[in-house]
Amino acid sequence: MNEDCIFCKIVNGDIPAFRVYEDEHVLAFLDITQGTRGHTLLVPKKHVENAYGLSEEDAAMLFKRVPKIARAIKHAFDPIGLNIINNNDQPLQSVFHVHIHLIPRYASDGMVLSMKDRQDEYGKEDYEAVRKAIKESLGH
Repeated sequence: MNEDCIFCKIVNGDIPAFRVYEDEHVLAFLDITQGTRGHTLLVPKKHVENAYGLSEEDAAMLFKRVPKIARAIKHAFDPIGLNIINNNDQPLQSVFHVHIHLIPRYASDGMVLSMKDRQDEYGKEDYEAVRKAIKESLGH
């Protein structure tokens, strides 16, 4: 536990939260912002700052709970879709305790989550260079 971490405080029960699921490894609770109705956060109980610090075992414990929470949100609210997001480091990670956002999507929710299409900027050589850099870094 990190004494300065708000999510550790929630896990420990020092700060109240609207808990939706809990087991020995993870806690799921409503995101206080409720970007959309049912917006839920899934966190490991063990403090890990971001995805870069997750062991494969910790990642498995965390991510294997995603379908369970996703299905519960689908059953409860019948959204048209669901975004599953994990932000790491700046500029988007606001709480430095790894967490997964499950954000139900509705036809008129006003949410904008998008990325720029840059495929016109990449040729075969560019894709190959990116592929090679990632593949060579897999062992680090």
